[in-house]
Amino acid sequence: MTDAAAPRITAVVETVLYVDDLARARRFYETVLGLEAEVSDRRFTAYPLGPGSVLLLFKRGETLAPVTLPGGTIPPHDGNGPLHVGLGVPSEDMGAWEARLAAHGIPIEGRTEWPRGGRSIYFRDPDGHLVELLTPGVWTVY
Repeated sequence: MTDAAAPRITAVVETVLYVDDLARARRFYETVLGLEAEVSDRRFTAYPLGPGSVLLLFKRGETLAPVTLPGGTIPPHDGNGPLHVGLGVPSEDMGAWEARLAAHGIPIEGRTEWPRGGRSIYFRDPDGHLVELLTPGVWTVY
């Protein structure tokens, strides 16, 4: 049997973090990181991050039942434990990000300089998720 080539996947469009306190998480992502919510309700908040990319914060335990919308149904989902998300930033803004995190009392847990020239800094959000800010030059595609 010959296996046909898989259709293309072109991007990760949504990245999800599950949080215990949605209001607390929103304060962090909006105040510290300066994100602006596109849509929000008691279960989740969506932050557009640039062309074709959205960060979703879901209140842990609030998506365990299917959600029926006029256009279809979203199956149940949830997550536990500290996760990792990498957010792209311009190289020239890394120093400003380090200063902003310091001004908000957010400790940087790690720094990495990558072989392709990119740089990363790592810190935690209020739910213990590891947030990485990374510049171009980390991956062949970024």
